[in-house]
Amino acid sequence: MMLDLGPFSDENFDRKKWVNSACQSRHPQDSVDKHLADLEMKIQMVSEEIGASLEEQSASSLLRVPRATREVIRLRDDAVSLRSAVSSILDKLKKAEGLSAESIMALAKYDIVKQRMEAAYETLQDAAGLTQLSSTVEDVFASGDLPRAAETLANMRLCLSAVGEVAEFANVRKQLEVLEDRLDSMVQPRLTDAISNRKVEVAQDLRGILIRIGRFKSMELHYTKVHLKPIKQLWEDFDLKQPPSNKLATDKTSSDIQLATSGILFSTWLPNFYDELLLYLEQEWKWCMVAFPEDYKSLVPKLLIETMVAVGASFVSRINFATGDVVPETKSLGKGILDILSGDMPKGIKIQTKHLEALIELHNMTQTFARNIQHLFSESDLRVLMDTLKSVYLPYESFKQRYGQMERAILSAEIAGVDLRGAVTRGVGAQGIELSETVRRMEESIPQVIVLLEAAVERCISFTGGSEADELIIAVDDIMLLYISTLQETLKSVRVVCGVDHGSDGVGSRKEMSLDKKDGQSSRRSDSISNEEEWSIVQGALQILTVADCLTSRSSVFEASLRATLARLSTALSVSVFGSSADQNLSHAASDDGNGEPSLGGRAALDVAAVRLIDVPEKARKLFNLLSQSKDPRFHALPLASQRVAAFADTVNELVYDILISKVRQRLSDVSRLPIWSSVEEQSVYHLPTFSASPQSYVTNVGEYLLTLPQQLEPLAEGIANSDANNEEAQFFATEWMFKVAEGATALYMEQLRGIQYITDRGAQQLSVDIEYLSNVLSALSMPIPPVLSTFHTCLSTPRDQLRDFIKSDSGNQLDLPTANLICKMRRVIID
Repeated sequence: MMLDLGPFSDENFDRKKWVNSACQSRHPQDSVDKHLADLEMKIQMVSEEIGASLEEQSASSLLRVPRATREVIRLRDDAVSLRSAVSSILDKLKKAEGLSAESIMALAKYDIVKQRMEAAYETLQDAAGLTQLSSTVEDVFASGDLPRAAETLANMRLCLSAVGEVAEFANVRKQLEVLEDRLDSMVQPRLTDAISNRKVEVAQDLRGILIRIGRFKSMELHYTKVHLKPIKQLWEDFDLKQPPSNKLATDKTSSDIQLATSGILFSTWLPNFYDELLLYLEQEWKWCMVAFPEDYKSLVPKLLIETMVAVGASFVSRINFATGDVVPETKSLGKGILDILSGDMPKGIKIQTKHLEALIELHNMTQTFARNIQHLFSESDLRVLMDTLKSVYLPYESFKQRYGQMERAILSAEIAGVDLRGAVTRGVGAQGIELSETVRRMEESIPQVIVLLEAAVERCISFTGGSEADELIIAVDDIMLLYISTLQETLKSVRVVCGVDHGSDGVGSRKEMSLDKKDGQSSRRSDSISNEEEWSIVQGALQILTVADCLTSRSSVFEASLRATLARLSTALSVSVFGSSADQNLSHAASDDGNGEPSLGGRAALDVAAVRLIDVPEKARKLFNLLSQSKDPRFHALPLASQRVAAFADTVNELVYDILISKVRQRLSDVSRLPIWSSVEEQSVYHLPTFSASPQSYVTNVGEYLLTLPQQLEPLAEGIANSDANNEEAQFFATEWMFKVAEGATALYMEQLRGIQYITDRGAQQLSVDIEYLSNVLSALSMPIPPVLSTFHTCLSTPRDQLRDFIKSDSGNQLDLPTANLICKMRRVIID
């Protein structure tokens, strides 16, 4: 067995572990004692070998030490000698530098003089050449050799730059500018002919001439001028297809104004125009790739930009009138959206959804054309492509800037068309029907309004790409406030119908004056409303709760959807527009991919919103801040509307409570002034049997109302259970309102009891029976008996002569002492 010495060199060597491992590796037939003895012997032998080797190597090392010492001493002597030689050389260099410094400075001055003389010589040559060129340039022009003339003018320009601002050559500079203009005018007709007749070689030669004299802009101008005329003919073709009666004779051109009472519609004609224009540009792109391989990426886009500038005003006018054609009122007047927004319209004519939908339809056509242009010009620089697409969308800019105004006007008109109060104005004899119809209209209007708002969001995305999202939010928030205000006004009308227009009572805080007013109203209402109609009103009132619940849930869902839409816009626009700098030079969008080409991310981001926002960083930054906030779960897209919805829900709860408690208030209005409290039992000479008192009608009516209330709440609870699939929530809802009304009734009753000034024994007996009946009703409704009411019952049930002792006894500790003292005052019991 070979002995592995590797584990012994490990810093974490564990001898016990090594021994155990060695034992495990033994042959199964070998005994442990024999294996360990062999292992011990091998370790001893290896140890002796290591020791002998160390002794031999140590002796050898001792022999080599003197030799190494001698080598070190020799190297030290060589280093000292080398340092002395280097020091001597440095001394010699310093002496040489001191002697030659003056000579070197003199040579440097001579060299500067030489350079200046050479420059002067070259300048004199240029001046001589400029003089010669000036004298011969007319001969060159007379020869008609345009390339030679261009070369001559280029050389003159070069010589002038060398001469500088020398007064003697000022007239040559002016002469050069005149000659360049002259050459440009000579090239122009030939270039126009070459471009028109597709003469590639001629066009290339003429381009070279213009480039040689620095007149590339002139070439762009000639190229655009040649092609702009046929494109404008395509545009004016729309006017030619209109009957004479459709053209208005004004101070504007006939192509700017159009009344589509007959003839082809602009919305039908525009796609054909875009198709023909795209085909024309594709042909030019292919030809320019051959004729102008260095310029076609900017030359053809420049043509489209100039085209949109030339037809821009007419384009806006046609869009305006095309939007008016979809509505008979504006069509007959020859007006459009811009005229309505400016107020230049008869009273009563307002912007409608059809107007904006027609505008979006035209914009969609332009958007399709813009995508085709982006594909065609995909090889152009990003800045050129961005400017081109911006010019394509330019006719819609005036409309987009007033998008918020348009959307607000449309939504306001649509909200005004929602009929909520049509049933409220009927006679008093059918309040139940009126209330039910009004509640139905209110509930049905909520999804209608939400659909209108969702449509507005879709219009904003379709038309502006989200660039006017901030204006949309403001408009939607305002419209929600307007709608909720309409609902609030409807609730006021409902109050009148239900006889609770006096407002909410805050249980436990009524004044005597308001009680008198309410009593008169309640008594008048009770004369004209049957019991069945009262319950019909109660049912209608309970249905109002579904209105508040529906408004809360639907508005919450809509706001969450709007917030998600804003978050998606933030993701889509942040990369393409804002980036890290959000400036106007597109440095964040046009990042190079290593080949000098714009990144694909920047090109993919050229949508309608990015094209519009990229050059307006302030608006972009403001919009991006809003979109960034939308990702926060605490963000409210409609902050004012959210608060108003919550306030509306509170108002509904208050109204429903007032309606449910109104019958109780009516029955209990005169309890404190009932004559029975101060009546005295009549004495009779006959011995008549005595009967226990029975509850009075006022309390039995209240009790029956409270006991019937759960049955009235059942339909509403079932509706909630069906809609929410949550039976426990429905039961909680019914119990909550039942307890709320029962507590309010009890509070009203206790207030009336506190208003009793004096009560006799007979009155106390009767009131005790009344209180006991109401307590039994509350127990049947699983309501706890208030301590104040319990104290009234106990103190009124106790005989008058025992009342003082009862209050002072241990049993009196269970009473509400202020109430007990009040009862003693009513019963004329004096407590020390």
